[in-house]
Amino acid sequence: MSDDFKLTGGCNCGAVRYVLSAPPLAVAACHCTNCRKQSGAAYSVNLVVRASTLSIEGELAVYSDTDTESGAPVERQFCPACGSPIRSVPAATPKIVAVKAGTLDDAGPYGPQVHIWTRSKLPWVELPAGAVQFEKSPPA
Repeated sequence: MSDDFKLTGGCNCGAVRYVLSAPPLAVAACHCTNCRKQSGAAYSVNLVVRASTLSIEGELAVYSDTDTESGAPVERQFCPACGSPIRSVPAATPKIVAVKAGTLDDAGPYGPQVHIWTRSKLPWVELPAGAVQFEKSPPA
């Protein structure tokens, strides 16, 4: 890990800003129903990061999502002013969190490396040939 690594991002209105001090562990496209609903898209692209490498400025609202396909609760955190989803914190792995890739100031280099919860994928979504994929969550 480089001491000068820095990724920045934030919500649509600017009330919430964050800095990642280390590269993501992975970039995952989640096709579960709840991530689709939260993102408003066919799937949600997430940077999987260590919580300790993420610093956030601004207040976040929290939706405690207890009706998940995995059965494990997830805290979905978002800007209370504009509603932009910022991060998800799974109760099962609170030290590893998902930052919404679309909130990066420069999301260009961070496309999905893996597709998860593909059993819930919308039928018209086509995954790239050879894409790494899991019907549920990947093994820990």
